[in-house]
Amino acid sequence: MIGHGFMGAAHSQGWRVAPRFFELPRPVEMSVVTGRDADKVAACARKWGWDESATDWREVVQRDDIDVVDIVTPGDTHAEIAIAALDAGKHVLCEKPLANTVEEAEAMTAAAERAATRGVRSMVGFTYRRVPATTLARDLIAEGRIGEVRQVRAEYLQDWLMDANAPLTWRMKKEHAGSGALGDIGAHAVDLTEYITGQRVTSVSGIIETIVKERPLLGEGQGLSGTASTERGEVTVDDIALFTGRLTSGALASFEATRFRTGRKNALRIEISGSAGAISFDLERLNELEFYDATLPSTGQGFQRILVTEPDHPYLAPWWPSGHMLGYEHGFSHQVYDFVTAISDGTQPHPSFADGLHVQRVLDAVEKSSEAGSAWTPTGV
Repeated sequence: MIGHGFMGAAHSQGWRVAPRFFELPRPVEMSVVTGRDADKVAACARKWGWDESATDWREVVQRDDIDVVDIVTPGDTHAEIAIAALDAGKHVLCEKPLANTVEEAEAMTAAAERAATRGVRSMVGFTYRRVPATTLARDLIAEGRIGEVRQVRAEYLQDWLMDANAPLTWRMKKEHAGSGALGDIGAHAVDLTEYITGQRVTSVSGIIETIVKERPLLGEGQGLSGTASTERGEVTVDDIALFTGRLTSGALASFEATRFRTGRKNALRIEISGSAGAISFDLERLNELEFYDATLPSTGQGFQRILVTEPDHPYLAPWWPSGHMLGYEHGFSHQVYDFVTAISDGTQPHPSFADGLHVQRVLDAVEKSSEAGSAWTPTGV
């Protein structure tokens, strides 16, 4: 694994736990975690069970004992690391968004296609696809349970930046993060919409805005909870993105991504309305899916709460008895299961780098639309 921190912990948990609950077709060895700070990465290795730590990722991706490279670094490093790993014959799992620019994502996708001819696989970590309730939503729509998709509303709402004195971190710098709320969480809303509906966003009209334009600089060794300095720096990414999208079928979808929705901590919400019913999901209640069957008599209509904890529900069979809840971290174990299974089967895991490139084009189109006064902008589908 290259990188650590928040996503490193989540991915480490996935690698540790998946082999203990799922019958993986190949054994998993957590060989080495890589980071820039020798002391910090060594502490990560001890805490999460990696065999060793290193500070030179270029050397690690060339090692003969490494089969898989998991990238959890900031977006500005994804392209260089992924291309080097794929060219070295390593299977690659890369956190979302795939890259910071369309050009980087195109280069990564080309490298993935070259590698695939040699049996080397690659996947993007849009982990919310692997929440059992969202997978069930996808299955219900594919079965025709809500009929023709007519309208979608997708939003990812957080409030962790509402404090104007929260310090300036890498996530607020375009050179490292690529974009702000749009790329960090808006990418999830786009991917989840496309995954559940089975359609692509073909064009967008939107606007992005930076609400707090300057923040205190981060002191040495401090995180978001640390004491910031009195000197301030410019925020170069968006705080909020609002856009409308046209889907493949012609249906309209509305999207919102914000870090300023006061009181919302991690509310990834999606509601899909169809000719025969509707589906509604909220990540803050991730074990539940709401389903509306419009084919019932009017006296029996209403949103039905499905508790997605049954052994027959997606991913649930290896876990706990019915009614015992899963949490945020379980999606990362499901990701490991799907990734390792695809590698073993010699099939393309999803979402692919090509899927990640498409999402990158949607994000790029939103930025261009905002610059052009919210003009409708094609995504290249």
